[in-house]
Amino acid sequence: MLEITDLTKLFFGLTAVDHVSTRFERGQVSAIIGPNGAGKTTFFNLIAGTHRPTSGQILFNGQDVTGLRPDHVAKLGIARTFQTTHLFDNATIIDNLIVGHRLRTHSGLWDVLVNSKRLQQEEKVCREKAMEALDFVGLAHISHRMAGDITQEERKRVALALALATDPELLLLDEPAGGVNPDETVGLATLIRKLVDHGKTVCLIEHKMDMIMRLADKIVVLNNGGKIAEGTPAEIRRDPQVIDAYLGVDHAAI
Repeated sequence: MLEITDLTKLFFGLTAVDHVSTRFERGQVSAIIGPNGAGKTTFFNLIAGTHRPTSGQILFNGQDVTGLRPDHVAKLGIARTFQTTHLFDNATIIDNLIVGHRLRTHSGLWDVLVNSKRLQQEEKVCREKAMEALDFVGLAHISHRMAGDITQEERKRVALALALATDPELLLLDEPAGGVNPDETVGLATLIRKLVDHGKTVCLIEHKMDMIMRLADKIVVLNNGGKIAEGTPAEIRRDPQVIDAYLGVDHAAI
């Protein structure tokens, strides 16, 4: 589904991502791991269009998306969540999610001024999509609560629902279990597997290795901007370079 070739990003001479090549298969969970500062989030930003690559190529479903704007990338079917979940805290959860499907609508200023039938129909569809996404992540019962009043774990689920409301094929999840307790982490891992079971493809950045080793079909390891390893969880556990750079002996295969 996604093929990355020699992807590189320089910031004022500093190499944040260094000639990384990999591919993500449809219907799988792929994980990007590595120490802080390894280039993981920058790698996601390049795929999602937040940053333009210095060099390299990104193909999504065979189409060259290298350097496209984030809204164009999203319309093609790539959704993104972030380490820090930013919501409109003074709006309801459902109103936060209605925004997600707007990229699929066509109403303009004139439709708003005259309250056109097209606008009314698209607003109805956006609300339906938002409720479908909330139901999928298990939060339909709190759709009318203010976003500022929900827990960290619920915010993580809302972020996933917001991504789902864009009708994506591929979800890029940046630390989806960051800041939640072990029981909540298990629940979020189950939700990610549910996404794949319903036809989505997932790539995630995460530091919780127990979660990654159980969930991922494939792991890509970055260090100092470059790829140092790639393989199944079992292969990554045994890789001496990965053990030395990131995992340590606690997560190594015995």
